[in-house]
Amino acid sequence: MDLSRKPSGLFQRLLQLRAKSQKAIDSFSSTEKYVFAFLIVTLTASSLFLLKNTLNMFMKEVPARGGEIHEGVIGYPRYINPILSVTDSGKDLTLLIYSGLLKATGDGQIIADMAESYSISDDGTVYNVKIRENAKFHDGTPLTSKDVEFTIKKALDPALKSPKAPNWQGVSVRVISEKEIEFVLSKPYAPFIENLTLGILPEHLWKDIDPEAYIWSERNFDPIGSGPFKTKEIKRDKSGLPIYYKLVPFGDYTLGKPFIKEIYMHFYTNEEKLLEAIKKGEVDSAGALSPKSAIEIKDSDHKILRSPLPRIFALFLNQNEIPIFADKNVRLALSTAVNRKEIVDEILKGFGTETKSPLPASISLLPKEQTDNATQIQEAISILEKAGFTKDANGIMEKKTAKETSRLSFTISTSNYPELKDTALLLKKQWEAIGAEVKVELYELSDLNQNILRPRKYNSLLFGEVIGRDLDLYAFWHSSERNDPGLNLSQYTNSKADKFLVDARSTSDTNKKVEALQGLEKEITNDVPAIFLYSPDFIYIIPKNLRGVSVDTITSGSERFLDAHKWYTDTEYVWKFF
Repeated sequence: MDLSRKPSGLFQRLLQLRAKSQKAIDSFSSTEKYVFAFLIVTLTASSLFLLKNTLNMFMKEVPARGGEIHEGVIGYPRYINPILSVTDSGKDLTLLIYSGLLKATGDGQIIADMAESYSISDDGTVYNVKIRENAKFHDGTPLTSKDVEFTIKKALDPALKSPKAPNWQGVSVRVISEKEIEFVLSKPYAPFIENLTLGILPEHLWKDIDPEAYIWSERNFDPIGSGPFKTKEIKRDKSGLPIYYKLVPFGDYTLGKPFIKEIYMHFYTNEEKLLEAIKKGEVDSAGALSPKSAIEIKDSDHKILRSPLPRIFALFLNQNEIPIFADKNVRLALSTAVNRKEIVDEILKGFGTETKSPLPASISLLPKEQTDNATQIQEAISILEKAGFTKDANGIMEKKTAKETSRLSFTISTSNYPELKDTALLLKKQWEAIGAEVKVELYELSDLNQNILRPRKYNSLLFGEVIGRDLDLYAFWHSSERNDPGLNLSQYTNSKADKFLVDARSTSDTNKKVEALQGLEKEITNDVPAIFLYSPDFIYIIPKNLRGVSVDTITSGSERFLDAHKWYTDTEYVWKFF
């Protein structure tokens, strides 16, 4: 730069103006300088305010790509495979990595995913699906009808013992073209639409694997699907167990490339270690914590999302195992004496909803319980006394007839899971107040399922029923489901209830379905085959900067990831007309 050159005419005038301005300011008194400074600050602030409002008129904040999530889960993924996943961590990863023809959303809808469109015949037995032309797997291979057919055949292969097999029994699958497939049902079954959310396996990667080697395939642990995220890295410890999976967005996902840049799934052996990891900052989100742990995480860095799960816990009464339950007055008295609010407050720490119904609260017609516990206890005792029960020398209610003496004595069988154990012990305490003799037997879940639940070897069973989005309660209450593998745990028989159940699963009309289920509720409430207690909340702890998360209508913990492709932490401003 040549410093010898004189300033241009415009620059010279600016220098002269600045000098004059400075001279004028220097001539101000102290008070005038303060006033002048105040005016300058006010003018600047006003200008910025006007600029901000102007920008807000023409610009909007939108999600931007970037950011990462470190999610902590309990347990290791046994299979990351849509037809084999059984562990929670395996289901979590499966939902992120695989996608189906259709998908559920966080607000309860069923939308097209790999499908472009679908149609249902007037009689509800034929489903025709057209697959998107741009549907493809993570390795770039096009997704076709053959992949869908292959997935269903594998689910039905008896050698694999897939938990999805029952969903496809009696369903005929016909490939019409590369991008069109048809499903034919033997009779109308409205909940079938949920089956089409099953993740699709890539046939070209699985077809040459023998059934005997299928469950050992590396593809179960380093999967390739067509979902919103794909595997980038797997870090393992010295024994080969995964420490974390690193997932990145799949750019060709049919519903749009996800915003989150990286998702890390960290694995922990128990809740205590997961809780410690959250407190240390190793992970910033978790969806498998108990209410007790959730309370410990209330801090400035996290927010807690909660939503009632369509899962109803109840005490199922086995009248075939213990004659005292054959007396409806006994069943009614026990139900009346239960302080459900105490269970929700003390055991669930408020993360749940009281219920006296087999239906989710959203469609139940039963009014919320209003009476206080002291009144409930007196009502329960009165029911028993009117039925001929009196207390013996030990304070236990009994009923004497010419042939026998029946004592109000029974056992509660349940899992040794902390919340179920504590609930059983609290029920024992509540029922002892009306003169019942109650024992509690705890089992490991596998032992409970195999030796107690399946052979129906229990007086009463404290257990939970998972009601899906389709609201199909057939397996839980129809008389044909009384024995294993059915889930009619009270072995309930009622012809009117059976008809309501058939009507509910045969119609796709939501109003008719709800009407039938409310008829079922009336029958079950009148018969008292079980004592309904509560529906737990799903609790999801996430970082405060994570947005777009919806868990309002999920049916399981893994479904917290239904809308993961819409999540974001970063934002940017764009012109509204773009």
